[in-house]
Amino acid sequence: MSERVSKSELKRQFKRVEEAAAELALLSDAELKRLPAGDQVKTEIKNCRDVKGGARKRQVKYLAKLIREEPIDAILDFLAEKKGSKLKQDRIHHEAERLRDAIVNEAIAHQQDCLAHDMVLELDWPGEITDQLARRCQAVSGDLMRAVHQYVRSRKHTFYKETYRIIKAVLEKEELERRLED
Repeated sequence: MSERVSKSELKRQFKRVEEAAAELALLSDAELKRLPAGDQVKTEIKNCRDVKGGARKRQVKYLAKLIREEPIDAILDFLAEKKGSKLKQDRIHHEAERLRDAIVNEAIAHQQDCLAHDMVLELDWPGEITDQLARRCQAVSGDLMRAVHQYVRSRKHTFYKETYRIIKAVLEKEELERRLED
């Protein structure tokens, strides 16, 4: 089972990149020199400064398009460090929610398949997204599987929140490791 990203989710992702582009448009020349982005992005940031109103909105959308073509992590790190932007934290939050929902949906689908074949849902069910996340976080994969399993069986929101908490901790750990490598 592969994960399908809805049109609405894609629009939300594009909107978050537009928010980053709008913050970039406010950078000073000194900050712009230190921005880890290509020359074309820097030129478009300068172009955003010169326009007002609807033209500025169009320019910010075009800047967001250019940013999507490059790795955005370095830009979000720069904004968080220099401007105190919360966009990086929001990105981790949304990714954790997306992964939680994907894993829970995968587990529910497997549970329904088990019920159709008069089987019991095991704690370590096979799932593409679940396996990918388990490889990313060997230390907490047991806790994650238990939380998802308990949620699927009981539908108690506590286990849903616990699943989110575990996944968010994994993503934050990965981000910290990535920063330490840089």
